Amino acid sequence: MTLATIFTFVFYLLILVTNVVVSVDYKSALTKSLLYYEAQRSGRLPANQRVQWRGDSGLNDGKDSGVDLVGGYYDAGDNVKFGFPMAFTITMLSWGVVDFGEHLGVTGERGNALAAIKWGTDYLIKAHPQPDVLYGQVGEGNADHQCWQRPEDMTTPRTSYRIDDQHPGADLAGETAAAFAAASMAFRNSDPTYSSRLLDNGKQVFNFARTHPGRYQDSITDAGQFYPSSGYEDELLWAAAWLEKASGDQTYTQYLNQASNIGGTRSMFSWDDKFVGAQTLVAKSLVEGRSSDGNLGQYKNNAEQFICNCVQKGSKNIGRTGRGLLWWNGFNNLQYTTAAVYIITTYADSLFKTKNTLNCTSGSVTPDSLLAFAKSQVDYILGSNPRSLSYMVGYGTNYPQRVHHRGASIVSIKRDSTPVSCQQGFSDWFNRDAPNPNVIEGAIVGGPDQSDNYDDSRGNYQQNEPATANTAPLVGPLAYFSA
Repeated sequence: MTLATIFTFVFYLLILVTNVVVSVDYKSALTKSLLYYEAQRSGRLPANQRVQWRGDSGLNDGKDSGVDLVGGYYDAGDNVKFGFPMAFTITMLSWGVVDFGEHLGVTGERGNALAAIKWGTDYLIKAHPQPDVLYGQVGEGNADHQCWQRPEDMTTPRTSYRIDDQHPGADLAGETAAAFAAASMAFRNSDPTYSSRLLDNGKQVFNFARTHPGRYQDSITDAGQFYPSSGYEDELLWAAAWLEKASGDQTYTQYLNQASNIGGTRSMFSWDDKFVGAQTLVAKSLVEGRSSDGNLGQYKNNAEQFICNCVQKGSKNIGRTGRGLLWWNGFNNLQYTTAAVYIITTYADSLFKTKNTLNCTSGSVTPDSLLAFAKSQVDYILGSNPRSLSYMVGYGTNYPQRVHHRGASIVSIKRDSTPVSCQQGFSDWFNRDAPNPNVIEGAIVGGPDQSDNYDDSRGNYQQNEPATANTAPLVGPLAYFSA
């Protein structure tokens, strides 16, 4: 045996050892991804609640302001309801139903997807009691983070924060308008009356956003420490694109065409940066036969360049870990990966249906190649990685055990109803080395570092805290790959 042969043998052996390929059950992952949202529910839980370790919580939310703000979702591992990421979560869940509703139907998960959306939109309707009023947060971030308590035991202030005509927030209002419009499309066939109500809310909130520019954290300063917005132009485009799609009203087409800033080629898509989302909605419509009036063609060019960069065929390719996971930064990296996976999957679907290919700097890319890349990212998240670790909690047999999540890390109130005090949660539960007593199925944590390493410790919130915005973009692709 020659030295070259030995080298080749060792090389491929190392690949097998370090990149373990697992059999992926996309349908199981899809089911769990929607189950996760039941674990994040705030308010009075329904009779058909499947996550039984949770109980009612936040039943007085809004009372300080004389409004009913019971319901909605906790954003991540804490007990605050942040409206900005919540609305993005609802928009992405709705987009999954709009694009992949048939696939969700085949898998039997369409009803659960709509239930997850409605839990959010019912709350957003409450949060919008007047045309120029939108409540954007319940709970104080700093006070909440000083305690480690189950949501059922909360003793921290449940202060309600809002934007209005004197305290604007076009980004928060714009994202909420997008959520209303996208959800209206998701419910169009199953509940036309509710769909119409959502669309009316969306139009109203968009008008508020458009006529009252400004960043929402200047009005809701507490939110700026946790979910600061880099600007509001992207949310206005995102909302206009969804409202145009939902209503067919040319007013929104004109807004898209006349926008002076459509973002250029972005480096990411996230709860803060929606330019890629708006660009992709326009691009899909152009691929599917719409005429490219005005500057709509530039939306398509920018969206395609982003996708090319993700699949490593562009001029400014997105970074990757040593074993191929798309990489942005060390703080909750998977939120960007799942969002990019959605963009690639939905655009590939449009290209496939219209028999088109994507033209990148390094050559043309077929829809099949795009889908293969998207699937490789999903597979990595679900365990095809050097650690054979699923970054979706509860999926498979090897997943994070000490997730940074208050409710999951403390014994269920159904098993022990003794209240857990603010600091007691840290001493009795946070500092324990044992696995969490409750498995928060479907939650996607922050993920590995750039060297594919991961630390499963409760204090490692950068890598080990799940968030609603992490899982939402993956629901649609999981449905697509399941059916």
